Amino acid sequence: MTMKDKFEQIKKNYDELTARLSDPAVINDQNRYRDLAKNHSGLGPLVGKINEYLEAEAAIADAREMLETEDDGDMRRWLHDEISTWTARQAELEEELRVLMLPKDPNDEKNVIVEIRGGAGGQEAALFAGDLYRMYTRFAERRGWKARVLSSSASEVGGFKEIIFEIYGRSAYSVLKFESGVHRVQRVPVTESGGRIHTSTVTVAVLPEAEDIPEIAIQPQDIRIDIFRSSGPGGQSVNTSDSAVRITHLASGVVVSCQNEKSQLQNKEQAMRILRARLYEQLVNERQEELASARRLQVGTGDRSERIRTYNFPQGRVTDHRIGLTVHNLDGILDGELTPLMDGLVAADRADKLEQFG
Repeated sequence: MTMKDKFEQIKKNYDELTARLSDPAVINDQNRYRDLAKNHSGLGPLVGKINEYLEAEAAIADAREMLETEDDGDMRRWLHDEISTWTARQAELEEELRVLMLPKDPNDEKNVIVEIRGGAGGQEAALFAGDLYRMYTRFAERRGWKARVLSSSASEVGGFKEIIFEIYGRSAYSVLKFESGVHRVQRVPVTESGGRIHTSTVTVAVLPEAEDIPEIAIQPQDIRIDIFRSSGPGGQSVNTSDSAVRITHLASGVVVSCQNEKSQLQNKEQAMRILRARLYEQLVNERQEELASARRLQVGTGDRSERIRTYNFPQGRVTDHRIGLTVHNLDGILDGELTPLMDGLVAADRADKLEQFG
């Protein structure tokens, strides 16, 4: 199939979707209408670029046809300029179309659940887990997104042994999905009297929300729910009521605990959200492993055990090891100025896909 054939097929699909959205039977079925409208909206920018490309192609053809019969020197020079201008624009549009036609990640538009856990380094790792939590929530604020803590376990010196939170925002997963992995920090801990630099690690996992996914349907018989008394910071009801919830998924062995809310029902709902996200992550990882021999992302596998970034405090720099990018703005990065890193990762992923899919 030639590129022009592909363009015609895409435009045909777009026109068919446009017609179906006017069908009363579709309008009365809200779920069906929502799905079709989403597909229609996704194709809109691509169809717009296709029309621009075809217009440029037609303009070039018209100019060349006129050159065959034109004798006036000034007119011929103008036509040559027109052909050069439209040819350059057509090349730009072709590159833009190649990007727009790349396979889309079905999770890109979703909200995310972020899990941060202290790794090697004890108290220093817990403190840095708190720094990363602030970094991501500040980044979310800068983009107009909202964050909500689902579960947390504070450390004795500040920071978190573990914190799980959700970020709500348009295309949050498409932006944050490359953050999964091991984040390494090099700095002098506040408890270090000799001024020696310590290296600690924190693990980050970014999971797409897994609501309304048929493959992640959880039946009551699939889980065991245990109720226990909350402990640690959390309000007046802590240690006075059995509101904390632990859910065990029997088939996979995945265990989720939530105790941040005063209500047992709220803790159960939040634990189920985290459980669904983790089960979905397992499903996606299994599928990716099947494709690993054919393709391995340049920006990383997304595996929780992969070291992806180093935050070096003495030198004030942050290095992303997957793309070899170093930014000398550590304070800004930790305050949520992640755009340089995010843009670099997205560009690398796009280049990798273009190479893979031609």
